[in-house]
Amino acid sequence: MADNRKRRRAEHHDASANHLSPKPPPLQNRLKPDDAILTSLKQFSDSIKSPPSSSDSKKPLTLADLSPSLSATCREVTDLSLSSVQSTIESLVLSLTKSILAGDGFSFLIPSRSSSNHLYVPELDRIVLRDKSSLRPFSSVSSVRKATITARILALVHQLCTKSIHVTKRDLFYTDVKLFQDQTQSDAVLDDVSCLIGCTRSSLNVVAAEKGVVVGRLTFSDNGDVIDCTRMGIGGKAIPPNIDRVGDMQSDALFILLVEKDAAYVRLAEDRFYNRFPCIIITAKGQPDVATRLFLRKLKMELRLPVLALVDSDPYGLKILSVYMCGSKNMSYDSANLTTPDIKWLGIRPSDLDKYRIPDQCRLPMSEQDIKTGKELLEEDFVKKNPGWVQELELMVRTKQKAEIQALSSFGFQYLSEVYLPLKLQQQDWL
Repeated sequence: MADNRKRRRAEHHDASANHLSPKPPPLQNRLKPDDAILTSLKQFSDSIKSPPSSSDSKKPLTLADLSPSLSATCREVTDLSLSSVQSTIESLVLSLTKSILAGDGFSFLIPSRSSSNHLYVPELDRIVLRDKSSLRPFSSVSSVRKATITARILALVHQLCTKSIHVTKRDLFYTDVKLFQDQTQSDAVLDDVSCLIGCTRSSLNVVAAEKGVVVGRLTFSDNGDVIDCTRMGIGGKAIPPNIDRVGDMQSDALFILLVEKDAAYVRLAEDRFYNRFPCIIITAKGQPDVATRLFLRKLKMELRLPVLALVDSDPYGLKILSVYMCGSKNMSYDSANLTTPDIKWLGIRPSDLDKYRIPDQCRLPMSEQDIKTGKELLEEDFVKKNPGWVQELELMVRTKQKAEIQALSSFGFQYLSEVYLPLKLQQQDWL
């Protein structure tokens, strides 16, 4: 009888231990060995890198090639040398001076960057600026201040050209705080000046403060200094604001991982995800800045690597991804230089919420504004072009649920790097 009691206690202890033992994270048992995942990844990466056949080796389409068939005339800026920018400003000022001496006053003919003056070109898969302009006369009460700011910005850019130096947008604002009042005003006119001159913003030698960071299997030169992004610690290397000084990019990576948020970036950097699956990890910590967009495009074009994007499962995550791919309406005049073609949407996708069994308490209800934004995205041409995007967005709007990348932490802080991303790569589950 004593033996029976001991046996029952032992069985009860085993049952309790089994009850208390943690369940394996969702879908972890589907993971194959890393070698198998790396083999298929290498095949995918090689297919992107392989040179096109002679039948496919046509020059990439440009806006000029398509202009005769477009529904509206469009404009695009190009990279100009400092001397070209300087001479263009001087020619413009000379014509304004002649107008003043003739008694006609002066005004600027500024290309319109209003929300209605854009066109999505499916063949280019990006947004471009229509060729519509508006007058900004100094003699009008409604536009005198903006015309003054425009003249001031032109004078400051001319100074930068003569001195051959770079400044930040913040520096530019502080040259005349009383006139500009707010940096958003000087920033907006700076973009107007780019359109007016017909050059990229980087050609004006005005850059934004450093924001984006990169880490992983990449070396490049920054103004002559060799940077090894595997030795930059968790914080990574700040992306240089002046892309012209970046060169000699070299990498043994199989792909580029574009991450929306800093928190997910830090998790992957600390886990050295790029050593387990050779990759380059890049983030702009939210809304993409010009430097990060330029850097990503340069990476893609020079290294010929696939780009996989990890963003939140909400309308704003998809909007951020679309800015990288198709450009922003605010800077559509420079979309040729700022967009990166063929970015794959890896996650977090609305269908992942059920597939990876994201707990209800980690899903967030969409606000009315979220739903409105989602429906507006469904009307965008660049979304309609991709049936997979449409299906995912419709699911999001229908379920009225969203989730952040950090929702995966409910299965463990390293679930993102140890299960979710490896399984996504194994299944090549991207759109």
